[in-house]
Amino acid sequence: MVKTNKLTSVAKDILLAPVYLYQGRKIKRDTVRLPEPNGERNGRVKLNQSTDVKKTTLNLMVVGDSAAAGVGSASQQEALVGKLIPILTQQPTINTQFEELIWSLQATTGHTSFDILRRLYILPMPSQPVDVMVLSVGVNDTTSNVSTHKWQQQIEDIIAIAQRKFGVRELIFSSLPPMAQMPAIPTPLNNFVGAKASMLDTVLQKICADHDGVNYMATDFARMIEEHSNGTPIDIAVMFASDGFHPSSLMYGYWAQQLSEQIVQAIETTTA
Repeated sequence: MVKTNKLTSVAKDILLAPVYLYQGRKIKRDTVRLPEPNGERNGRVKLNQSTDVKKTTLNLMVVGDSAAAGVGSASQQEALVGKLIPILTQQPTINTQFEELIWSLQATTGHTSFDILRRLYILPMPSQPVDVMVLSVGVNDTTSNVSTHKWQQQIEDIIAIAQRKFGVRELIFSSLPPMAQMPAIPTPLNNFVGAKASMLDTVLQKICADHDGVNYMATDFARMIEEHSNGTPIDIAVMFASDGFHPSSLMYGYWAQQLSEQIVQAIETTTA
């Protein structure tokens, strides 16, 4: 039955290929190109000192694509990292174990897993190990139709260089976003793209499960909507920027909250 369903899906995609091609070209032509927001991409934050401090600094690096870079926000303060850092500094686990938070953002619009891997090779070796590295990757691999084999190999290579060169203790991959729900992608292309993204995301989950110190964070999109809507119907578009493709500042805030929970959990597991 599974094999029959798969064959049916392939046949459907072949028939719809001209539609996918037309819609894809139209999106590239008509979609507004939003810039990466201005703002700081690295910094140091003094934390509340405690007698229980076990380590001087927490070194955090966020790496990835346009979502990591904050595209869709007016400034870095309203983007992922700009919202994440203040939340982290309020976490008791962070304040009781560290005196200082050092953070940096290494992200560029359009970057695929290969581009991120190349960036990690080019970046200089840090003066001290990176405690937590967060990665946002996969959307551009999906739209460029990277094979699952190539995707798997490049994610494996990213993990290897992150741990070897940067001494990363905890690596956190954010799940791919719900691409089928992006307002900028029309039907039926959204279903095709969503299925591809889901396929890459499944591979990513397995890779993370197979490596120590590597975490998969399932971005809880349903939770974001529920917390924002307070039980009332909402227009899904509020979760996306004006281009209908990138996160809105609202979504960046929810994403940052969930990511902070994942970071704290990873640190508590490591130090337990």
